Amino acid sequence: MPSKSLLGHPLEGLPQQSTSHEGRMHKADKACAPSPGPPPTTDGGGPEQSPVLPFSSLAKVTPENTQAKARPITPKPPTRPRLERALSLDEKGWRRRRFRTSHEDLATRDETPGPPVPGRALPSLSTSLQDIPKPRTAAGPAGGSSSSWAEGLSGSASTSLDLLHREVASVGGTPRLASRLPPRPLPAMDPNMASDSLWVANKGDPEQEGLRRHVQTPLLRARSSLGPCRPRSPLAGDDCSLRSARSAFSLLAPIRARDVRSRSYLEGSLLASGALLGADELARYFPDRNVAVFVATWNMQGQKELPPNLDEFLLPAEADYAQDMYVVGVQEGCSDRREWETRLQETLGPHYVMLYAAAHGVLYLSVFIRRDLIWFCSEVESSTVTTRIVSHIKTKGALGVSFTFFGTSFLFITSHFTSGDGKVAERLLDYAKTIQALGLPRNVPDTNPYRSSPADVTTRFDEVFWFGDFNFRLSGGRAAVEAILRQDLGTNMSALLALDQLTREMRKGTIFKGFQEPDIHFLPSYKFDLGKDTYDSTSKQRTPSYTDRVVYRSRHKDDICPVKYSSCPGIRTSDHRPVYGLFRVRVRPGRDTIPLAAGKFDRELYLIGIKRRISRELQRQQALKSQNSSTICTVS
Repeated sequence: MPSKSLLGHPLEGLPQQSTSHEGRMHKADKACAPSPGPPPTTDGGGPEQSPVLPFSSLAKVTPENTQAKARPITPKPPTRPRLERALSLDEKGWRRRRFRTSHEDLATRDETPGPPVPGRALPSLSTSLQDIPKPRTAAGPAGGSSSSWAEGLSGSASTSLDLLHREVASVGGTPRLASRLPPRPLPAMDPNMASDSLWVANKGDPEQEGLRRHVQTPLLRARSSLGPCRPRSPLAGDDCSLRSARSAFSLLAPIRARDVRSRSYLEGSLLASGALLGADELARYFPDRNVAVFVATWNMQGQKELPPNLDEFLLPAEADYAQDMYVVGVQEGCSDRREWETRLQETLGPHYVMLYAAAHGVLYLSVFIRRDLIWFCSEVESSTVTTRIVSHIKTKGALGVSFTFFGTSFLFITSHFTSGDGKVAERLLDYAKTIQALGLPRNVPDTNPYRSSPADVTTRFDEVFWFGDFNFRLSGGRAAVEAILRQDLGTNMSALLALDQLTREMRKGTIFKGFQEPDIHFLPSYKFDLGKDTYDSTSKQRTPSYTDRVVYRSRHKDDICPVKYSSCPGIRTSDHRPVYGLFRVRVRPGRDTIPLAAGKFDRELYLIGIKRRISRELQRQQALKSQNSSTICTVS
């Protein structure tokens, strides 16, 4: 309770004439001085021990009325509250405001404003006043509590701040100035702010509810085809610190500055940390060490006309995600090989680059890979084999391409064997000549030379894919095969495969030793009428057969896992249907001593493919715009 010897008038302590902040604050200090007890210190260093007067009953103390008898007064608030002091304090508070980190924001993101609590700043005060530290309380002489002057503030500024942060419980009332101040609207926030600490500060504003919902929406990382179980980076998050490179909107793996300083990227062993092709780098892209490989073969029959769309071929609907590597082999390819490669690049889009392309007559082989994986490939090598010497145009033979990806070596072979129903022996000779004549690898070292054979090129690589037009037919004649096709086979092709020449020879071990083929659940890919789904209706009446095949072999058991093996019935520009296979291949870490490709790819083809996609999209939008404008009723 205030002393009875004090006399004063209602709110006469507020300055009315001085225009500067120093003058107003100096007069306010004089008006707040208590009558009995020791005077407060001038340096603001220690707390006062005198009782605290409520802000609404402040009186001007003069030498004439210090000993007069106290009279009851009725304080009257000013007709117009002065807000200049709050504005000046607000500016100072913003300078000292400390922004919370993202980890503190996570704990307070869902907080909702509740009723005012004694000892805390009232919600009617500005945000900067709430951030000012609360005054400390100490026991008074009568057992009560009194508020101390705010520490860290000197002179009259500390006295003015203390007036606004008096304890409500110690005086038994509400400060009049705080109750009379109207609530100030919070500043508008930019929805593109990187830190959500300012959003949390504005969560009491109804206009900021949209931003608050935006902050609470979780940012889920899309599943990357680089690895089905790749975890989210532990460094991903929101932080306003300049010393952090964390970002919640980047899908790239973060690179630490200390790793850039310490890693040499020159040499490394299989388990060394910091090697470009080592285990650590492999785990960043493939946590499960499995790479997705797409392998396809197609006999184009030398047709100049290309399909209008290759999405069904390269991006089948059965696959939810695109693959990491695309290898396409073509037999009897079109005359314009560059146009064919451009169409492949256009279909795959800018996420892929052509690592290598080779040709042997009308045999084409193209290797596309994700553009962020080209740094982990060795130099690409190729070799060819001709099986028909007398032919001026090299239509029969084999083309092989090999390279090392991390520590796993790959060999891809596309072949076109001798045609004819009964020429099984000639096809066996083509196979034997191919495995002996392909001179691979040359400069890239063998990953396991102790298990390699100079007589078989397929034993010198970890993973081998052999695909092409092998020309093996279904025996028994056209009538027997058509009788089986008229049955409702569904996906069970065992009756047809019982007549397959290649399946019979592989069981004997005369061809493709150590190779496997995924289960066949599609109809024979040869021979169709052009542009139709009917088998050969000409006078030759060729027997429908599985001539186009994809087989694989791995040096380590179960390294290759087939996922999908099918054909593309929608592409009818040739008498063959394209056949493709999706595989999951296990990759191992390697050494950095191999000759690297250093990110080399066909840049010119990449640019042409992007321009083609842009031009196609513009044409589609123009056609859609013309269609909308031609309608009778349009909705804008």
